[in-house]
Amino acid sequence: MAKRLLASFVPEHYDLLIDINRKAKTIKGTTTIVGKAKETEIAVNQKFLQVSQVLVDGQPVPFELNQARETIEIKLAKQGPVTLTIDYQAPLTDTMMGIYPSYYDVAGERKQLVGTQFETTFARQAFPCVDEPAAKATFSLAIKFDEHPGETIIANMPEDHVTNGVHYFQETVKMSTYLVAFAFGEMQKKLTTTKSGVQVGVFATKAHQAKELDFALDIAKRAIEFYEDFYQTKYPLPHSWQLALPDFSAGAMENWGLVTYREAYLLLDPDNTALDTKRVVATVITHELAHQWFGDLVTMNWWDDLWLNESFANMMEYLSVDALQPDWHIWELFQTSEAPMALQRDATDGVQSVHVDVEDPREIDAIFDGAIVYAKGSRLLVMVRSLIGDDALRAGLKNYFTAHQYGNAKGDDLWQALGEASVMNIGAIMKAWLNQPGYPVVEAKVVDGHLTLHQKQFFIGDGQDQNRLWPIPLNANFKAPKLMEKADLDLGDYQSLRQAAGKPLRLNDGNNSHLIVKYAPELLDDILNHLNELDHITQLQLLQDLRLLAEAHQISYADLVGLLGKFKASQSAIVNDALYRIASELRDFIEPNTPSETNLKQYFATLSADQTKRLGWEKQINDDFDAELMRPTILSAALYAEDSAAIAAAHALFEQHSAAKLPADVRALVLQNEVVNFGSGELFDQLLADYQQTSDPSYKQDLCFALTKTKDATLIGKLIDRFEDAKTIKPQDLRAWYRGLLATPAGQQAAWDWIRDEWDWLDATVGGDMEFATFITVTSAIFHTPARLAEFKAFFEPKVNTPGLTREIQMDVKVVETKVALVQAEAQAVNEAVTRMISK
Repeated sequence: MAKRLLASFVPEHYDLLIDINRKAKTIKGTTTIVGKAKETEIAVNQKFLQVSQVLVDGQPVPFELNQARETIEIKLAKQGPVTLTIDYQAPLTDTMMGIYPSYYDVAGERKQLVGTQFETTFARQAFPCVDEPAAKATFSLAIKFDEHPGETIIANMPEDHVTNGVHYFQETVKMSTYLVAFAFGEMQKKLTTTKSGVQVGVFATKAHQAKELDFALDIAKRAIEFYEDFYQTKYPLPHSWQLALPDFSAGAMENWGLVTYREAYLLLDPDNTALDTKRVVATVITHELAHQWFGDLVTMNWWDDLWLNESFANMMEYLSVDALQPDWHIWELFQTSEAPMALQRDATDGVQSVHVDVEDPREIDAIFDGAIVYAKGSRLLVMVRSLIGDDALRAGLKNYFTAHQYGNAKGDDLWQALGEASVMNIGAIMKAWLNQPGYPVVEAKVVDGHLTLHQKQFFIGDGQDQNRLWPIPLNANFKAPKLMEKADLDLGDYQSLRQAAGKPLRLNDGNNSHLIVKYAPELLDDILNHLNELDHITQLQLLQDLRLLAEAHQISYADLVGLLGKFKASQSAIVNDALYRIASELRDFIEPNTPSETNLKQYFATLSADQTKRLGWEKQINDDFDAELMRPTILSAALYAEDSAAIAAAHALFEQHSAAKLPADVRALVLQNEVVNFGSGELFDQLLADYQQTSDPSYKQDLCFALTKTKDATLIGKLIDRFEDAKTIKPQDLRAWYRGLLATPAGQQAAWDWIRDEWDWLDATVGGDMEFATFITVTSAIFHTPARLAEFKAFFEPKVNTPGLTREIQMDVKVVETKVALVQAEAQAVNEAVTRMISK
């Protein structure tokens, strides 16, 4: 393990004076650090800083810049209390890391909003510091900038005073460097106050309508009130600002007191936004506000316990939204987003564990695997919650915060607090889940009249079985042990268990445990024969588990084709979500523009026709929650099926409204229909101009979705030409455009050629960002042919030793190899099954 800087120098307080010149794109700063030297040779972090002078207790001393270690190395005369003063300059870059400008237009005028992004190790690009989570200190921030009339500056703490153009802010509480934040520019704001007196604000550029701030303000206020009650711990700062940045690489960032967001995840039009979008925005806000305690007040000791921050916030976002808006059924969103995401990625051999060792700063960003650290981690915490209950969870968290507030903690500290509150050895249960990659499949079968269970690690594709075992919460709907801790379990006489239960026997009831179940045919038939008696989560779970088993060649994928019809009349949004995920993946088994594609489209028509007539394109008076959510799913299937009535109805809707004013829940599909079936160069240019001009982030996403569906080679070329024009497509949004084109038969070659030709440009533009590797991920999610596999390997395998990309490339080669093998093995059977279904 590399020696950490904190071992030799412990900072206690920073005075930060930063002078930013937007026109010259420069930063000048003086950082004064009061701390304690444990050795006579110390270092502080820097990256891209031009250091002109280092003073130790007021006296100049020699220093050395170590670019490889990203440090300033200093020799001291003695150990003990010391004050370092460091003068430096640095560039103001457009990388969306460190201190950087965001760009936006108001009435045709280009403007800037300067903000910060310091997680994971980018504070060192803004000021010299010990840039490690455990190096907590207090900060006094002073910012000077080329200020214009009408501009606002905000930071972690309230502004104290302004002298000679320098804005001084109140001293922070003890916190980690990566949570320091500030922003300035022309902003609008809306403010409110919580019951306990915390001032809550939402800030955005003046490109937006004032009403777009209302939703976030309401959610943020109520979320802080909820967390104060649930955690039984007061919010520790005087204010909580939520800021929408026009350029932002991540989804959002939990800077203490000044949370930053992509505009799409904070702002929305309350008069025309889909319910699904509102749910997503609410979960992002509540995720970041959960961090104000879990991550900010108590911070992981090192990045190997990143899950301690992210997994917990990911669970709490659902728990809190469920309390704030119970009518939104938010835990159903968890079942259609977090659960399948975690199960899919965690089944590939070579995946990281939730707890993962990491040292190299270049590797730290690579561990931010959304499917594992966020989705799987939160599933594991949901599992813990179901084991111990909310009373023990709240009591344990209160003790955890009290014991570690303004300090750092490890995973074991959380398990100790929850274990004491629940009187359960939670740490022993969770060790296997956190430290082992993957998850088990539990096989249930009847052997000699007895119901037996067997667990083993589940792999999609080739996997090396290392005989891993997990303590599995069975959550059975019949008499069974709470935990299955061995490979095999005999539960006794099957008929007796079935009779006592009075219904089909099921495991993982509620789908809260991180595993899948493989039922023997007689057990599965029993469940399917009582399908209408099952709740919606159980129906989703059945489809999800069967899909994964089919992808792993443990059952035939062709068998799923006949099964889908049993669910097609369901009026549950989450059941339809699972159904159409399987149906959409059937596209991998067919060649475009062949009779097999015609048959598959007809199959989609048989699945969706009745629901399309029932739901229509416009919201109806008697619509319930599920109808509103599932309408886009059904209509998307109808468009793929080339349903003439659906195509005509969508076109009529387009002609009734301006594009931006179309009903938000179907707007993307209406625009897609127009581009694909009624498109022209003139329409395309108009929609692309709308994309550049609108400030509505939801409308922007819909336009991206629709425009990338064009089949016109000339228009595809036009889009590709805009990929590197940041005034049209911001680098933060480029992945969605790339993926959109790549996913279409007409656009795939152009998109794939672009990323291979322009990889160096992409690396220079977004390389080093934690989302850079996901360009590889989205590519592997689409490719499924031998030819594409060969091209994928030829391009990415030579880059396998690139820091931060190694695991992603290795994983994604396996993902594509596995899909290619599945398609080759099953294509004939799948297509024959589709033919049988449409001839019935």
